[in-house]
Amino acid sequence: MYSIDLESADGTTLEATVHPASRASRRPATIVAAHDLGMDMDEGGMYLRLAERLAPLGVTTLRFSFRGHGGSGGSQRALTVAGLMVDLTSAVTVATVDYPGDLYLMASGFAAVPTSICLPNLPALAGLVLWQPVLDLRETFVEPRLPWGQSNFGAPTLLALERDGFALVDGEFAFGLDLFREMSQHDPIAALEASRVATLIVHGGRDARASHDTAAAVAAGRAECQFHSIHGAGRGFDATAHEDEALDVTTRWIVQRVRDRA
Repeated sequence: MYSIDLESADGTTLEATVHPASRASRRPATIVAAHDLGMDMDEGGMYLRLAERLAPLGVTTLRFSFRGHGGSGGSQRALTVAGLMVDLTSAVTVATVDYPGDLYLMASGFAAVPTSICLPNLPALAGLVLWQPVLDLRETFVEPRLPWGQSNFGAPTLLALERDGFALVDGEFAFGLDLFREMSQHDPIAALEASRVATLIVHGGRDARASHDTAAAVAAGRAECQFHSIHGAGRGFDATAHEDEALDVTTRWIVQRVRDRA
């Protein structure tokens, strides 16, 4: 693997790493991996492990950190969905120019929001993978239905957002007021439902942040969308066995797509 220079369209410097395919393929394929809010391009090590699995199977992986995350420029407090969309589009552009072939996109957690919204304006995708996606912004942030949202976006957080312009989520991530206001402006579900790209959704059955049932319902309503539930898994596939299952399912799905298109 090696680092590359990646600059978002608005001039924000983004850290990025490429894991080139270690064997030639009749139909080259590259996957761009977008991480969850509060993480970085490693996605807790999961994206690194996935890239290491895909390289010997003929698939290149481009990982990057969104602005305000990891070694990228920008600040957490100034983060917006619009900024994430610019970063994602810039990473996809680099992938299509420098690593031609079939393009796959994967997004974990909140990255499903900019990813879904960007779909109409991205190059044709060979496939999309969503891990534990945040899809319903209202039930996650505005009127929280699950324990994580109820804990992090109650009255004290709303007060801090209005008073300070940001609030600490999970005690460490500076969630800005502008980002919170965007939670009432975007509809990732409608954007995803309007797309026809082949999709795999992998979700933990006990996820307390992003609704497993919402993701399952979205998958059931889309053509060519496979839903895989990991029994007993909480946020982040919170056990080695759960992580391994997510990686196994994802690797098989991508490799089968590549072979079917060869």
